[in-house]
Amino acid sequence: ELGAQRTEDMADRAAGELVPAVAEVARRRGIALLVGMPERVGGQVVNTAVLVGADGELIGHHVKTHLFGQDERDAFVPGDRPVSLFDVGGVRVAVLICYDVEFPEAVRAAAAAGAHLVAVPTAQMEPFSFVADVIIRARAWENQVYVAYANHCGREVDLAYVGLSSIVAPSGRVLAAAPPGDVASSTLLVADVDTGVVEAGRRDNPYLVDRRLDLHPGPATT
Repeated sequence: ELGAQRTEDMADRAAGELVPAVAEVARRRGIALLVGMPERVGGQVVNTAVLVGADGELIGHHVKTHLFGQDERDAFVPGDRPVSLFDVGGVRVAVLICYDVEFPEAVRAAAAAGAHLVAVPTAQMEPFSFVADVIIRARAWENQVYVAYANHCGREVDLAYVGLSSIVAPSGRVLAAAPPGDVASSTLLVADVDTGVVEAGRRDNPYLVDRRLDLHPGPATT
């Protein structure tokens, strides 16, 4: 069941139960994990993605900055940090959550901050499959950055999730992809992230350098 009460209950369990459980899986498997969950911060509930390293230690978290619809606005307080950038094994990973990635400025800010990879835990539902099919590839190309888009699948109450998770290269090429959401089963996607490809792509397709910040103010490239 969805709803504000379920969100409140999960937020109350996050620090003491959910985050330690994620950390244990990361430690046992020797992989970094990025997991979305509600958290309670200063008495307020936020939509958070928690990043845990392969050693099980907390690396950081990102709070969703763009809330979709009145239900989310009723349940959460938006974050105010535009870019959350973390080093994971030498790869600079920026984190956005679901609706965040649909704003070009959010991904551009991550790329300008030096991200090699933008990781996007998502719960995208019908009829918005075009986000997975079109927008994610565009975000990768226009910022010369890898994008890992991890979407929910199956049905939950009256929501049908579109699935279509993907890992997209800076060239816009899809390196790995999951089936549509009506195939309600989890899928593991694997792809190599080459930071050299990002650097070369930004030299060959210098969108970040060629921007007219005098005409379109935005974050400067670091």
